[in-house]
Amino acid sequence: MPSNVALLSRELSRPYYEDAFPAHDIFHAKRVRDVALQLANQHPDSVDRDVLAAAAWLHDIGRPLERVGEIDDHDDWAADEATPLLAAEGVASDRIATIEHCLRAHSIRRSSPDPETIEAQLLFDADKLDATGVVGLVRLACIVGERSGRIGEQYAIIDDAATLTDDAPELPDVGLLREWARERLDALYTDPGRCLGESRWDVMESFFDQFACEIDPDTAQ
Repeated sequence: MPSNVALLSRELSRPYYEDAFPAHDIFHAKRVRDVALQLANQHPDSVDRDVLAAAAWLHDIGRPLERVGEIDDHDDWAADEATPLLAAEGVASDRIATIEHCLRAHSIRRSSPDPETIEAQLLFDADKLDATGVVGLVRLACIVGERSGRIGEQYAIIDDAATLTDDAPELPDVGLLREWARERLDALYTDPGRCLGESRWDVMESFFDQFACEIDPDTAQ
């Protein structure tokens, strides 16, 4: 069995991220890995850090295919794809099963199973936390552009529709980013995750206040 399944998973995941867009690329996977391990250090329960890190590297390997419509669910696809890859490298079946559950349960979708292990909960929280704070704001804006490209028309506007007196577009505005971030923070499972999330939320609130001033100078008077 490999002495470090995390390093193995990092190398196995690399080819899958070659066609990824910025919001779900290998740098996102690395940030999720880093935050997941940070949360693990603060959690009172014992955590298999190697398995947690491995799941972080692998969790979004199906995103590029999902983006272009070749698969419907990148969670299940990643689990189905990673399982034989890890088995072929001699990873123990119990560790593969733990990683598989992490992958299937990392999404906020209603169809996703609840994360039942501490590793799955930490991965879930770390993934959602990457949609918060200053990095999260950049990621969420990237996702708006990504979705616009996928549907071939504007998905949302990065402004405030109320600043137009007439012919305001009937599209979500910058408030969508706030809603997405808050939804993810409200879904977190662990105390360390919630603590970090609220500190990042404070940063986001400051951003939205500044954003309002910059797009409508009258509000700053």
